[in-house]
Amino acid sequence: MKQLVCVSKTPDTTTNIKLADGGNAIDSTGVNYILNPYDEWYALVRAVELKAEAGGTITAINVGDSSNDTVIRKALAIGADDAVRVDMQPENALSVAKAIADHARDGNYDIIYLGKESIDYNGSQVGAMVAEYLDLPYVGLGMHMDVAGNTATIKRDIAGGTETVEVNTPFVLSCAKGMAEQRIPNMRDIMGSKRKPINVVAGENSHTTTLVNSYDLPPIKAGVKMIDPDNMDELVRLLKEEAKVL
Repeated sequence: MKQLVCVSKTPDTTTNIKLADGGNAIDSTGVNYILNPYDEWYALVRAVELKAEAGGTITAINVGDSSNDTVIRKALAIGADDAVRVDMQPENALSVAKAIADHARDGNYDIIYLGKESIDYNGSQVGAMVAEYLDLPYVGLGMHMDVAGNTATIKRDIAGGTETVEVNTPFVLSCAKGMAEQRIPNMRDIMGSKRKPINVVAGENSHTTTLVNSYDLPPIKAGVKMIDPDNMDELVRLLKEEAKVL
Protein backbone atom coordinates (compact mmCIF):
# COMPACT_ATOMS: atom_id res chain seq x y z
CA MET A 1 0.00 0.00 0.00
CA LYS A 2 1.54 3.27 -1.15
CA GLN A 3 0.07 6.28 0.60
CA LEU A 4 0.48 10.04 0.23
CA VAL A 5 -0.58 12.39 3.04
CA CYS A 6 -0.95 16.11 2.34
CA VAL A 7 0.05 18.24 5.33
CA SER A 8 -0.13 21.99 5.82
CA LYS A 9 1.27 24.54 8.23
CA THR A 10 -1.28 26.62 10.12
CA PRO A 11 -1.22 29.12 12.98
CA ASP A 12 -1.90 27.69 16.41
CA THR A 13 -5.53 28.20 17.40
CA THR A 14 -4.46 30.31 20.39
CA THR A 15 -2.51 32.74 18.21
CA ASN A 16 -3.52 36.40 18.35
CA ILE A 17 -3.69 37.35 14.66
CA LYS A 18 -2.49 40.83 13.74
CA LEU A 19 -2.52 42.56 10.37
CA ALA A 20 0.33 44.35 8.61
CA ASP A 21 0.76 46.64 5.58
CA GLY A 22 -2.51 48.40 6.19
CA GLY A 23 -4.51 45.18 6.23
CA ASN A 24 -2.93 43.71 3.10
CA ALA A 25 -1.00 40.98 4.93
CA ILE A 26 -0.94 38.97 8.13
CA ASP A 27 1.82 39.85 10.58
CA SER A 28 3.69 36.59 11.23
CA THR A 29 5.81 38.07 14.02
CA GLY A 30 5.49 35.89 17.10
CA VAL A 31 2.99 33.53 15.45
CA ASN A 32 3.36 29.90 16.53
CA TYR A 33 2.78 27.59 13.57
CA ILE A 34 1.72 23.96 13.89
CA LEU A 35 0.93 20.95 11.74
CA ASN A 36 -2.71 21.33 10.70
CA PRO A 37 -4.63 19.19 13.25
CA TYR A 38 -7.02 17.60 10.71
CA ASP A 39 -4.04 16.51 8.59
CA GLU A 40 -2.19 15.23 11.65
CA TRP A 41 -4.80 13.62 13.89
CA TYR A 42 -6.99 12.00 11.26
CA ALA A 43 -5.33 11.73 7.83
CA LEU A 44 -1.75 10.95 8.84
CA VAL A 45 -2.59 8.72 11.79
CA ARG A 46 -5.06 6.67 9.70
CA ALA A 47 -2.34 6.19 7.08
CA VAL A 48 0.04 4.99 9.81
CA GLU A 49 -2.61 2.55 11.08
CA LEU A 50 -3.21 1.20 7.58
CA LYS A 51 0.51 0.78 7.02
CA ALA A 52 0.66 -1.33 10.19
CA GLU A 53 -2.21 -3.46 8.85
CA ALA A 54 -1.22 -3.81 5.19
CA GLY A 55 2.41 -2.73 4.94
CA GLY A 56 3.75 -0.29 2.38
CA THR A 57 5.03 3.26 2.62
CA ILE A 58 3.81 6.72 3.61
CA THR A 59 5.01 9.94 2.00
CA ALA A 60 4.05 13.33 3.43
CA ILE A 61 3.75 16.24 0.99
CA ASN A 62 3.70 19.94 1.79
CA VAL A 63 3.57 23.06 -0.35
CA GLY A 64 5.62 25.92 1.06
CA ASP A 65 9.05 27.30 1.81
CA SER A 66 11.76 26.02 4.15
CA SER A 67 9.96 27.43 7.22
CA ASN A 68 7.55 24.52 6.81
CA ASP A 69 10.24 21.92 7.49
CA THR A 70 9.48 21.92 11.22
CA VAL A 71 5.90 20.72 10.74
CA ILE A 72 7.06 18.26 8.07
CA ARG A 73 9.48 16.77 10.62
CA LYS A 74 6.57 16.23 12.98
CA ALA A 75 4.76 14.28 10.25
CA LEU A 76 7.87 12.16 9.85
CA ALA A 77 8.01 11.62 13.61
CA ILE A 78 4.40 10.43 13.68
CA GLY A 79 5.07 7.80 11.04
CA ALA A 80 5.68 9.06 7.50
CA ASP A 81 8.66 7.37 5.87
CA ASP A 82 9.76 10.35 3.81
CA ALA A 83 8.47 13.72 2.69
CA VAL A 84 8.26 15.98 -0.33
CA ARG A 85 8.17 19.76 -0.06
CA VAL A 86 7.09 21.66 -3.15
CA ASP A 87 9.17 24.80 -2.83
CA MET A 88 6.75 27.64 -3.58
CA GLN A 89 4.62 30.13 -1.72
CA PRO A 90 1.04 28.83 -1.75
CA GLU A 91 -1.28 31.51 -3.07
CA ASN A 92 -4.65 29.76 -2.95
CA ALA A 93 -6.27 26.32 -2.87
CA LEU A 94 -6.01 25.83 -6.62
CA SER A 95 -2.27 26.44 -6.77
CA VAL A 96 -1.71 24.08 -3.83
CA ALA A 97 -3.85 21.36 -5.42
CA LYS A 98 -2.03 21.72 -8.74
CA ALA A 99 1.36 21.40 -7.01
CA ILE A 100 0.26 18.26 -5.14
CA ALA A 101 -1.28 16.71 -8.25
CA ASP A 102 1.85 17.36 -10.33
CA HIS A 103 3.87 15.30 -7.85
CA ALA A 104 1.26 12.60 -7.30
CA ARG A 105 0.51 12.01 -10.98
CA ASP A 106 3.45 9.66 -11.51
CA GLY A 107 3.69 8.41 -7.93
CA ASN A 108 1.30 5.46 -8.24
CA TYR A 109 -0.23 6.19 -4.85
CA ASP A 110 -3.10 3.98 -3.70
CA ILE A 111 -4.62 6.55 -1.33
CA ILE A 112 -4.06 10.31 -1.15
CA TYR A 113 -5.14 11.74 2.21
CA LEU A 114 -5.95 15.23 3.45
CA GLY A 115 -7.58 16.59 6.56
CA LYS A 116 -11.12 17.79 5.90
CA GLU A 117 -9.88 21.40 5.99
CA SER A 118 -7.10 23.60 7.29
CA ILE A 119 -7.88 25.51 10.47
CA ASP A 120 -6.77 28.86 9.03
CA TYR A 121 -8.95 29.17 5.90
CA ASN A 122 -11.46 26.32 6.53
CA GLY A 123 -12.03 26.04 2.78
CA SER A 124 -12.27 22.25 2.28
CA GLN A 125 -11.27 22.78 -1.35
CA VAL A 126 -7.88 21.19 -1.98
CA GLY A 127 -8.93 17.53 -1.79
CA ALA A 128 -11.61 17.76 -4.46
CA MET A 129 -9.29 19.81 -6.68
CA VAL A 130 -6.48 17.25 -6.38
CA ALA A 131 -8.92 14.49 -7.32
CA GLU A 132 -10.12 16.49 -10.33
CA TYR A 133 -6.59 17.14 -11.57
CA LEU A 134 -5.75 13.44 -11.26
CA ASP A 135 -9.15 12.20 -12.51
CA LEU A 136 -9.59 10.09 -9.36
CA PRO A 137 -12.61 9.36 -7.15
CA TYR A 138 -12.95 11.72 -4.20
CA VAL A 139 -14.52 10.89 -0.83
CA GLY A 140 -14.98 13.86 1.48
CA LEU A 141 -15.51 14.05 5.24
CA GLY A 142 -14.52 10.44 5.88
CA MET A 143 -15.14 9.32 9.47
CA HIS A 144 -14.17 5.65 9.31
CA MET A 145 -12.42 3.45 6.76
CA ASP A 146 -11.86 -0.30 6.36
CA VAL A 147 -9.65 -1.57 3.54
CA ALA A 148 -9.75 -5.06 2.05
CA GLY A 149 -7.43 -5.59 -0.89
CA ASN A 150 -7.94 -2.68 -3.28
CA THR A 151 -11.43 -1.81 -1.98
CA ALA A 152 -12.10 0.70 0.78
CA THR A 153 -15.38 0.97 2.67
CA ILE A 154 -15.74 4.48 4.03
CA LYS A 155 -18.33 5.99 6.33
CA ARG A 156 -18.66 9.71 5.68
CA ASP A 157 -20.50 12.60 7.26
CA ILE A 158 -23.40 14.07 5.26
CA ALA A 159 -26.13 16.57 6.09
CA GLY A 160 -28.48 14.92 8.54
CA GLY A 161 -26.61 11.65 8.96
CA THR A 162 -23.88 9.39 7.60
CA GLU A 163 -23.29 7.60 4.31
CA THR A 164 -21.29 4.44 3.61
CA VAL A 165 -19.54 4.16 0.24
CA GLU A 166 -17.17 1.70 -1.41
CA VAL A 167 -14.34 2.86 -3.63
CA ASN A 168 -11.44 1.11 -5.34
CA THR A 169 -7.90 2.40 -5.13
CA PRO A 170 -6.53 4.79 -6.18
CA PHE A 171 -8.66 7.56 -4.67
CA VAL A 172 -8.46 10.83 -2.71
CA LEU A 173 -9.85 10.99 0.83
CA SER A 174 -10.45 13.92 3.16
CA CYS A 175 -10.58 12.88 6.82
CA ALA A 176 -12.76 14.20 9.62
CA LYS A 177 -13.17 13.41 13.32
CA GLY A 178 -13.55 9.69 13.92
CA MET A 179 -11.13 8.54 11.22
CA ALA A 180 -8.35 8.06 13.80
CA GLU A 181 -7.16 9.22 17.22
CA GLN A 182 -4.36 11.67 17.89
CA ARG A 183 -0.90 10.18 18.44
CA ILE A 184 1.95 11.90 20.24
CA PRO A 185 5.39 10.91 18.93
CA ASN A 186 7.88 9.75 21.55
CA MET A 187 11.47 10.96 21.81
CA ARG A 188 12.80 8.04 19.76
CA ASP A 189 10.42 8.85 16.92
CA ILE A 190 11.32 12.54 17.07
CA MET A 191 15.05 11.81 16.92
CA GLY A 192 14.52 9.27 14.14
CA SER A 193 12.58 11.80 12.06
CA LYS A 194 15.74 13.88 11.70
CA ARG A 195 17.28 11.11 9.60
CA LYS A 196 14.32 10.78 7.26
CA PRO A 197 14.60 12.61 3.93
CA ILE A 198 12.68 15.72 2.90
CA ASN A 199 12.90 15.93 -0.88
CA VAL A 200 12.57 19.52 -2.09
CA VAL A 201 11.17 20.02 -5.59
CA ALA A 202 10.57 23.24 -7.48
CA GLY A 203 7.05 24.59 -7.80
CA GLU A 204 5.42 27.48 -9.61
CA ASN A 205 2.30 29.53 -9.01
CA SER A 206 0.97 29.11 -12.53
CA HIS A 207 -2.57 28.52 -11.32
CA THR A 208 -3.11 31.62 -9.20
CA THR A 209 -6.61 32.75 -10.10
CA THR A 210 -7.49 34.92 -7.09
CA LEU A 211 -6.04 38.06 -5.57
CA VAL A 212 -6.39 39.06 -1.91
CA ASN A 213 -7.24 42.74 -1.69
CA SER A 214 -7.19 43.03 2.09
CA TYR A 215 -7.83 41.26 5.37
CA ASP A 216 -10.27 42.33 8.10
CA LEU A 217 -10.33 41.21 11.71
CA PRO A 218 -13.71 40.21 13.14
CA PRO A 219 -15.40 42.82 15.34
CA ILE A 220 -14.42 42.80 19.00
CA LYS A 221 -16.92 40.84 21.05
CA ALA A 222 -19.06 42.84 23.43
CA GLY A 223 -18.66 42.27 27.14
CA VAL A 224 -20.85 39.82 29.01
CA LYS A 225 -23.91 41.32 30.69
CA MET A 226 -25.01 39.78 33.95
CA ILE A 227 -28.77 39.78 34.52
CA ASP A 228 -30.47 39.20 37.83
CA PRO A 229 -32.31 35.86 37.56
CA ASP A 230 -35.45 37.52 38.90
CA ASN A 231 -35.39 40.23 36.21
CA MET A 232 -36.87 38.29 33.29
CA ASP A 233 -38.25 41.42 31.64
CA GLU A 234 -34.73 42.79 31.19
CA LEU A 235 -33.48 39.47 29.85
CA VAL A 236 -36.27 39.37 27.26
CA ARG A 237 -35.57 42.97 26.26
CA LEU A 238 -31.86 42.30 25.75
CA LEU A 239 -32.53 39.16 23.73
CA LYS A 240 -34.99 41.01 21.54
CA GLU A 241 -33.21 44.34 21.06
CA GLU A 242 -29.50 43.50 21.33
CA ALA A 243 -29.08 39.80 20.66
CA LYS A 244 -31.97 39.88 18.17
CA VAL A 245 -32.90 36.24 18.70
CA LEU A 246 -36.62 36.79 19.34
